[in-house]
Amino acid sequence: MTRKTVAIIGAGPAGLTAALELVRRTDHRVLVFDRDAQVGGISKTVVYDGNRIDLGGHRFFSKSDWVMNWWQSILPVFMEDEQQSVALTYQNETRDFNPLRLSADQSKCMLVRPRLSRILHRRRYYGYPLKLNLETMANLGLPSMAKIGASYLAAQLNPRRPETTLEDFFINRFGNVLYRTFFKDYTEKVWGVSCREISAEWGAQRIKGLSITKALLHALKHATRLRQDLEQKGTETSLIERFLYPRLGPGQMWEEVAHLMTNAGGELHLHHRVTGIRRSGFRICGIEVLDEQSSAMRTIDCDYLISTMPLAHLTEQLHAEDREVMVIASRLPYRDFMTAGLVVKRMKPTSTVRAPGTNMPPDNWIYVQEPHVKMGRLQIFNNWSPYLVADPQTVSLGLEYFCGEGDELWSQPDGAFLDFAARELEQIGLIDRSDVVNGTVVRVPKAYPAYFGEYRSIDKVRAFLDEFENLYPVGRNGMHRYNNQDHSMLAAKAAVACILDGGQDKRSIWQINAEEEYHEEKAGEADRRELREAA
Repeated sequence: MTRKTVAIIGAGPAGLTAALELVRRTDHRVLVFDRDAQVGGISKTVVYDGNRIDLGGHRFFSKSDWVMNWWQSILPVFMEDEQQSVALTYQNETRDFNPLRLSADQSKCMLVRPRLSRILHRRRYYGYPLKLNLETMANLGLPSMAKIGASYLAAQLNPRRPETTLEDFFINRFGNVLYRTFFKDYTEKVWGVSCREISAEWGAQRIKGLSITKALLHALKHATRLRQDLEQKGTETSLIERFLYPRLGPGQMWEEVAHLMTNAGGELHLHHRVTGIRRSGFRICGIEVLDEQSSAMRTIDCDYLISTMPLAHLTEQLHAEDREVMVIASRLPYRDFMTAGLVVKRMKPTSTVRAPGTNMPPDNWIYVQEPHVKMGRLQIFNNWSPYLVADPQTVSLGLEYFCGEGDELWSQPDGAFLDFAARELEQIGLIDRSDVVNGTVVRVPKAYPAYFGEYRSIDKVRAFLDEFENLYPVGRNGMHRYNNQDHSMLAAKAAVACILDGGQDKRSIWQINAEEEYHEEKAGEADRRELREAA
């Protein structure tokens, strides 16, 4: 192929996946621009005082063989426990990984981590997702369980049709009583609007086929299973029990991808903001870029543009002729995100303590469904990877808040916000504020594309963007779709395939995470050949 120039806006999972695939498979000039000081987007790892923060918690699990193999080609899997082994099944082949001890020269690796998430509701713990086990029954009591069962049966006999809103989605799968007990208040805390205003599409993409029936079948399967397979393809995403995780957090994966990409000839430009897009009709000609460190402006001619910038910004820079498209894009809703990173000497003891000295529970994260606090989730970084914590005699916590950029929560000074977060954690009985060692605040604008308001008209924005023959929106913000990082990677892979094929059909990109099963869940011979060639 004639050497072309591909400009990529954004150095998150989608942008870097596309960049590495392009430099591996073509001779194109590949340039990646990101306004941040580090790569990874929302999958970056924030470091403070030697502690590492994972924004939102990133499990490295996918039902796509291609994604799982791609990750392992970047960071291999190592085991810390000499008595532990694990079987990974991909491409219909099972491979046993021999236990290997971590050492300094094996620091670039992924660990196999157990998943435990629980719900804290009225000072009682429940499995997440909800498990119909003795603990749940004991916590709720027989009268409540009877009401939940009757409500679920009623929903199955008379489901809501059409299933339009997220409330419809939840009630059809869990019944009205369980919906109001565990789903309604928490979901509205996350999104800031009623479940009746959120599209059912969000549930279809994030919760997929999970239901009470699926939870029961999973419990029966778990009780009879003798050996766990990490791949777990037959398990709903919300029920996955083990996952891979980079030793130093998710950012380690994307820092290594960026390193491989630049070593292969790609270019990475951090502290660079794309301020304009040049077009000729419905063809992208180039981009205008501001170096925010030197204030230098330059114009980059390009043959293809892969964009992960928010659709509102992309549409604005393309100067859509249709005023309606501009208005829809500008009003697409987002939910912003804040993390209060706190290091504490110890937590208050609970019924399940993993580390007696610090009273640390075994959870990766705890969903805080206490109505009197604003906190949404609590991460325990020690349980994601012990290497995220500078002092193993302390507990590193991430208190997650969902908010709107510029609102009262977002605008608090860092010190005031950390004190507010610590008080909430004390209020629900998990710490004493006197045990807080230090902390930091991380704000993430446009962290969660939302499925309400003008989202109902997003197809008009997509139709406008699809008219550009050499423009490929990918990633969470680039598609305004609540993607996991593996979905973003698959969208990037599809965009690269479009470029290589010289075609303009972008349907394969938009199909990612649009249906109940992951797109390309079952990899074929083409994926195996691509992986061998990449290696």
